[in-house]
Amino acid sequence: MPVAPPPADPEAPRWLSEEEQRAWIAVARLVLQLPGALDAQLQRDAGINLFEYLVVSRLSMAPERTLRMGELADMTGGSQSRLSNVVKRLEHRGLVRREPDPADGRYTLAILTEVGWSTVVAAAPGHVDAVRHLVLDPLDASQITALSEIGEQLRTHVRSECDAAAHRSGGALAGTPDDLSGCDAS
Repeated sequence: MPVAPPPADPEAPRWLSEEEQRAWIAVARLVLQLPGALDAQLQRDAGINLFEYLVVSRLSMAPERTLRMGELADMTGGSQSRLSNVVKRLEHRGLVRREPDPADGRYTLAILTEVGWSTVVAAAPGHVDAVRHLVLDPLDASQITALSEIGEQLRTHVRSECDAAAHRSGGALAGTPDDLSGCDAS
């Protein structure tokens, strides 16, 4: 893939090559369109959005349908703050409950309720159909493997940049945008 050469002036922007532009625009369009399509199915079938589904789905697969909030945040790709707000909404709807971890009171457990379990059971078949239809069916096996590898590489990179931005105590990280505070959508 042709990559734009670095500029002679290190302060100059690193413009994208034509191939890089095509790749970036494809990713940008996907990340803007796909969540809405998946949200629509989940709202229709279960009255929840994609992030809420990720929360209840991960809990449904955990032993005793229970996870520490920090683990759940990591598994869903959200910050602990975002997860806390979402779990609070899910608690009000009776899908999840929180309680202190009896093994270590410094941690809080998120526990899927029976209503939450029923919600996952109702939403999962349609969600899997939507994921297959929108993401997997248009690809062959090698493309699915590549998508998995590329997606994980980008997710890991973005997460590390977001974590670094959240923990820095001053100026911008070298070579990164000045503000990555918007890493977690609400």
